[in-house]
Amino acid sequence: MTAVQINASFTPELDAPEKWDVAESEPEPDARAAVRGLRERREQARRGPSDRATEQQRARGKLTVRERIALLFDEGEFTEIDGLRRHRASGFGLEDRRPYTDGVVTGWGPVHGRTVFVYAHDFRIFGGALGEAHAAKIHKLMDLAEAAGAPIVGLCDGAGARIQEGVSALAGYGGIFQRNVRNSGVIPQISVMLGPCAGGAAYSPALTDFVFMIRNTSQMFITGPDVIQSVTGEIISHDDLGGADVHATTSGVAAFVHDDEAECLEEVRYLLSLLPSNNREQPPALPPGDPVDRPTDRLLDLVPADPRRSYDMRDVIEEIVDDGDFTEVHERWAENLICGLARLGGQVTGIVANQPARLAGVLDIEASEKGARFVAMCDAFNIPLVTLVDVPGFLPGVGQEHGGIIRHGAKLLYAYCNATVPRIQVILRKAYGGAYIVMDSRSVGADLSFAWPTNEIAVMGAEGAANVIFRREIAGAEDPERVRRRRVAEYREQLMHPYYAAERGLVDDVIEPGETRARLVGALSMLRAKNASLPSRKHGNQPQ
Repeated sequence: MTAVQINASFTPELDAPEKWDVAESEPEPDARAAVRGLRERREQARRGPSDRATEQQRARGKLTVRERIALLFDEGEFTEIDGLRRHRASGFGLEDRRPYTDGVVTGWGPVHGRTVFVYAHDFRIFGGALGEAHAAKIHKLMDLAEAAGAPIVGLCDGAGARIQEGVSALAGYGGIFQRNVRNSGVIPQISVMLGPCAGGAAYSPALTDFVFMIRNTSQMFITGPDVIQSVTGEIISHDDLGGADVHATTSGVAAFVHDDEAECLEEVRYLLSLLPSNNREQPPALPPGDPVDRPTDRLLDLVPADPRRSYDMRDVIEEIVDDGDFTEVHERWAENLICGLARLGGQVTGIVANQPARLAGVLDIEASEKGARFVAMCDAFNIPLVTLVDVPGFLPGVGQEHGGIIRHGAKLLYAYCNATVPRIQVILRKAYGGAYIVMDSRSVGADLSFAWPTNEIAVMGAEGAANVIFRREIAGAEDPERVRRRRVAEYREQLMHPYYAAERGLVDDVIEPGETRARLVGALSMLRAKNASLPSRKHGNQPQ
């Protein structure tokens, strides 16, 4: 029997009238109904789990996930992906709770017209806790951001790993960490802490370039107050353990702290306007509204000639940069060193400066770490560096030595030596000892070094140097104080006059304070096409 004959033998059964009647009773596909169903699902995902959950979010003083996204992006422009994704887990009641988005909204949109990717936790769904599907959405978004060469912002408001999903949730965090590291120095990564962040979840923000926090709203810690009390007996509140002010002043985790979400997200937008989309681009430039050759004679009054007198370096920076607009990073941590972004002649520039108003501007462990990370960030994203020097040395003390000032100070030295972006040093007053070298001196690769006529570059201050060199002579003199003063003056005259370094080419020019802005803008313009490279290697072994 052939195949045709077999098929023919079944023809009467297929033609049975009752079976065709069933088919005819089914409704025809309706495209409009399908579209209505899609819209209903989208609306359900947009609204979130319930009005009650939204009210609870507002009662905590927090915005909803959609309100946050609206504040981040240019008005009305956000493209969401995976909005209809739901988890597939079961057990512990999860099979009966399968909300759309699975607690995280992902997508992209323009910020000042440039593409930025975002993932935003929705605390109303599972407390923003991360599960397998939730993590997969973030992984996908991070891969898209890498492929598109665009910044990624995490709006973090989650309770950590979803306990009901066990190790699958933990593996989800591993995938995020791996992508954080892979994209480090490739695309800008910003974490905005809008709620709690505990346990291993805190490591992803720590791996990103900048962390924003909100007072009285966000906390970050590895182990919470309850665990600490049970293990060590210490009693502490969530805010005192890991609140915004703690991380802004003590731990250095938070680069920026704000009082409310709207202000914070506006500052995120501004920071993005200063950063390139990726490491293959230059930072966005603007036509300079502030005259490039504007004199800065006010600096003569801002900076005392006496190296023992204090002043606020922020006043100097604001006088030099375009329109006095300076965005300081880690403003309240390691305050003896200032780091931040500004524009000079319309070009984004990183500023590193000693702060004489705090610990006389010395370098210590925390200042070295702060400066090293900032210098590395600027170098990764093609941001030129200007270093304003007024440093008496490294902070002496047993605590500093035992705390590892050698290896921590080496981090700042390593970062400068490793940086290939344009680098300009300006010595305002004193620059003593190893701290002079570390603050981007000519000898470690600065492209240009300028000095004011008030500068003093030396191994140490004249008093200390004279006390060491002429110790025996001073001790044996009939009038030790007169001899000491004479030797101090002699040392200062021979080795610490403003032109000693210039005569030896360690300073490229001695400039008037009033020329500082114009000289910096001109030098940065000349160096814009700088092309430098490092030896071929997998990576350096930087000090830890």
